[in-house]
Amino acid sequence: MNYIFGFLIIISIIAGALNGRLQEVVNAVMDGAELSVKVAFSLIGIMAFWLGMMKIAQKSGIINWISKILKPITKILFNEIPSNSPAVGDIAMNFTANAFGLSNAATPFGIKAMEELQKENKNKKSASNSMCLFLGMNTAGFQLIPTTVLAVLVSIGYKNPTEIIAPTLIVTSIAFLSAIVLSKIFQKFYPAQNIESGAENE
Repeated sequence: MNYIFGFLIIISIIAGALNGRLQEVVNAVMDGAELSVKVAFSLIGIMAFWLGMMKIAQKSGIINWISKILKPITKILFNEIPSNSPAVGDIAMNFTANAFGLSNAATPFGIKAMEELQKENKNKKSASNSMCLFLGMNTAGFQLIPTTVLAVLVSIGYKNPTEIIAPTLIVTSIAFLSAIVLSKIFQKFYPAQNIESGAENE
């Protein structure tokens, strides 16, 4: 990514110099830098508010309550691992925290879930179907409350920032369901037993 941005900057400077608009390029860089600082500072208040609200939800037990509701669904989706595996609870907590914008709280649960899934994995050199499914679902980024996007819209003075909630919910829901469906389809082509038998032959 650093190479890509570096390439874009160099191309912009060269293009500006060739077209006699190098000063405009420099002005755009300075304006962008100034705007980024303003946005960063304006994000502090709204981010503190939403993270505080999410922390209250966590401390009050709302997130734990929701994760208990999701646990039976988690067992069905991750049917390759034992139903009493600690990974089931960690996965439910991870997605619940992500859905409410608690990314800081979701990360430890995600790491712990992957560690537990690796313990259940017969072939330690390759990711299991459950690990791939979990990664796909996590990457889809399902969110009920897009905290970061709301904060950015508020910081730039958008009149109705909450109107992004419905589109975000629709898009992330589609991505989330697509990740599940595609993972389950690919599991048919790459079943766990084939991976395990391949590991044993090695």
